[in-house]
Amino acid sequence: MFKHAGIIFGGALLFFLAGCATTPEPDETMSSSWVATNAVVLPPNIPPVTPPALPPVSVINQPPVARTNPPPVKPAKPGPLLTWTSLNRWAVGNQLAAPRKLTSSPLVTYAITSPNGTLVLAIGSREATWNGVELHLGFAPEIIDGQVFLYGIDLQKSVEPLLCGGPPAFGPNRVVVIDPGHGGIKGGTISVLDKRAEKEFTLDLARRLIPLLENNGWRVYLTRTNDWDVALSNRVNFAEARHADLFISLHFNSAAPDKRQAGLETYCLTPTGLPSTLTRNYADVWMEHYPNNAFDEANLQYAVRLHTALLRQLRMEDRGVRRARFMDVLTGQRRPAVLIEGGYLSNPTEAAKIENPEYRQRLAAAIAEALK
Repeated sequence: MFKHAGIIFGGALLFFLAGCATTPEPDETMSSSWVATNAVVLPPNIPPVTPPALPPVSVINQPPVARTNPPPVKPAKPGPLLTWTSLNRWAVGNQLAAPRKLTSSPLVTYAITSPNGTLVLAIGSREATWNGVELHLGFAPEIIDGQVFLYGIDLQKSVEPLLCGGPPAFGPNRVVVIDPGHGGIKGGTISVLDKRAEKEFTLDLARRLIPLLENNGWRVYLTRTNDWDVALSNRVNFAEARHADLFISLHFNSAAPDKRQAGLETYCLTPTGLPSTLTRNYADVWMEHYPNNAFDEANLQYAVRLHTALLRQLRMEDRGVRRARFMDVLTGQRRPAVLIEGGYLSNPTEAAKIENPEYRQRLAAAIAEALK
């Protein structure tokens, strides 16, 4: 479960206490030979910053529905915690039990539990699990003076939304935009079995989602309804024009020429101030802030929710909820946004499943179940 070791940070590390109450057109070849970058990296050398005081039926091509009730204005959130934070003190401040030690070998692991579930952390590893589902932190937890310490932004953007956050809530007119990846001259990755293109399977999956999501009370729009090449920026603008509450981009993965790699991956945007889970050789500017970063917490909650439902339904290998910032189809979104990689077309076993309409129907059913 935990595969990557970190380094222990020495020195006089300051910490702050943050509570649950504070949580409130490059080419779209997304799925070619993604290489994870889980090597240990140091957090930025930034002076300590004191945070502020705690205080029904859709038609694809119809025009967007005007909002009658604008969403409530939320109070401003405190600034990011740029120091390391004692998980023990944070737990006490939020009336949670202190982290409990689970294992001492091969890695030291700790668990912290709330009514929402259990988070398991490994000292020196960026990989964690939430209710058994793999997710990735920005920096590896450390032991300092016998206590577990987390980097402050990890605490705010990964731990608090899961341990303390409530389920995302929308009004009665819920709008979701489903984005079938690729299209037209951009076919995406190619099946190792019969050379069919990814674009075919993403569109079929999106079409299968329409009636299932409508039955759950969502109004559904697709960024493309045929074999069209839609620019990434136009996919973002499409969701904006339809006042979407949620954006989900559908893809299938590849590790070609490697035929062994397999499993499910779910992505959301990397929070400002953290390194990405992977970069795919793109620049990873930690302090870059995108419009979609306003939804970091909801992004993670939806990604975990969808990832969990897909794993439960399809029994796939769990490659984790991951974060990246090179996916333009997510960065410009002004709403929660998630990208799903529903299996590897470069793996013969998974390619055979993906090419099976029954499998794509099960994928659609799992996504719809997660969004009830």
